[in-house]
Amino acid sequence: MNKQYDVAVIGAGPGGYVAAIRAAQLGLSTVCIDDFSGEDGKPSLGGTCLNVGCIPSKALLESSENYEKVMHKFKDHGIEAKEVSFDVAKMLGRKNTIVKQFTNGISLLFKKNKVDSEFGRAEFVSTGDLTTLKVVGKKGETLLDAKHVIVATGSKPRELSQAKIDNKLICDNVGALAFDTVPKHLVVVGAGVIGLEMGSVWRRLGAKVTVIESMPGFLSLADQAISKEAFRVFTKVVGLEIKLGCTLKKLDPKKNNISVVYDDGQSETTIECDRVVVAVGRVPNTDGLGLNKVGIAVDDRGYIVVDEHNATGVKNIYAIGDVVRGPMLAHKSSEEGVAVAEEIAGQAGHVNLDTIPWVIYTSPEIAWVGRTEQDLKAEGVPFRIGQFPFIASGRAKAIGDTHGFVKMIAHAETDQILGVHVIGPYASELISEAVVAMEFGATSEDIARIVHAHPSLSEAMHEAALGVDGRYLSL
Repeated sequence: MNKQYDVAVIGAGPGGYVAAIRAAQLGLSTVCIDDFSGEDGKPSLGGTCLNVGCIPSKALLESSENYEKVMHKFKDHGIEAKEVSFDVAKMLGRKNTIVKQFTNGISLLFKKNKVDSEFGRAEFVSTGDLTTLKVVGKKGETLLDAKHVIVATGSKPRELSQAKIDNKLICDNVGALAFDTVPKHLVVVGAGVIGLEMGSVWRRLGAKVTVIESMPGFLSLADQAISKEAFRVFTKVVGLEIKLGCTLKKLDPKKNNISVVYDDGQSETTIECDRVVVAVGRVPNTDGLGLNKVGIAVDDRGYIVVDEHNATGVKNIYAIGDVVRGPMLAHKSSEEGVAVAEEIAGQAGHVNLDTIPWVIYTSPEIAWVGRTEQDLKAEGVPFRIGQFPFIASGRAKAIGDTHGFVKMIAHAETDQILGVHVIGPYASELISEAVVAMEFGATSEDIARIVHAHPSLSEAMHEAALGVDGRYLSL
């Protein structure tokens, strides 16, 4: 007889493991199935985010930024450092230690909350009152039955026919986090979040970095004011060479280097480099799940079709995170996992896709929530803008990080906040105030009337709110 559960979660990334824990907290017998292996070949919970994505990339970003500060910024503080060096192996070791701590932590959380864990690849067999899953792992094949199933299998890197990934010379996000030496010249294909973050890490450590982007615009998802400022800082200050509107034609790997051929629309150019990182986006990871066996619909882009409650068209089967509509963000996945677990338990789970914050952890950081100016113009929505630069912030001056600004957009008639966009120091932290405000339907006047600590970076949010009404106090 197959082992039976109330809930089976497929995938142990930030959506899956959170869904499993919340389901168990609500008194539902729960199993989480995952097939991710660490570098040692052993099961490693946490999915792409904890193992080869969000957490390790932020660890390397922090290490490289500290080196950058020692080399170029401490002098302004009267701090002289001589004969400074860095150890790539130690940086990678620190990154790996952090990853291990978090992945082990999930195992402990599973034990604490009585979540069973199965290592292997899950596949739908049949569905009815119960859904049967086949799990194929190193120990063979297991069949499980569940009253409810949550698909949380995440995403995988989008492949290019011109680029065969070997994670030695031509890498995806996994290989980009494991260079044993700093490349002399790194080419990044794709100017999205992953490309810019990885390019920033290795640029700070001394690599020449060329970014090739097929789109004619830069960071098209962001507000145009943010995109313009980001392009200026990344090219003029950080030192990235960014080539827009260029199509990758060919990668020709040799023994120790790669020839990269790209077309800018007028002619083809060939450049030589040590390493290539391919970061052209991600696609839903649904291969081998057997979705068709149980009638789960997938759209033309490969996403599982779900309703506002993340329910598929098949009774008691749900999907969350990167395999469904909406932004591919870890925190979005986690909140959907919580919402679905609560729905299954008879509660009222909910995720507002309109107030999910976006963050790019470059230096300066970029974060935003809500609508962009260009979208509002296209739809004919009347709005007003307040924009405050960090160069006018006392705290930003004190910490020596004054690039960027806070931009607040409010409805011209109701004053309700429609979007907030930040580029600058600790943007990832500052954006939370805007998210809370928008969730409560706040107006720019509400933020303008809240007392913000002085001196603090949050004053830039306050000043942007004041600016919507044209009454800046520090400009």
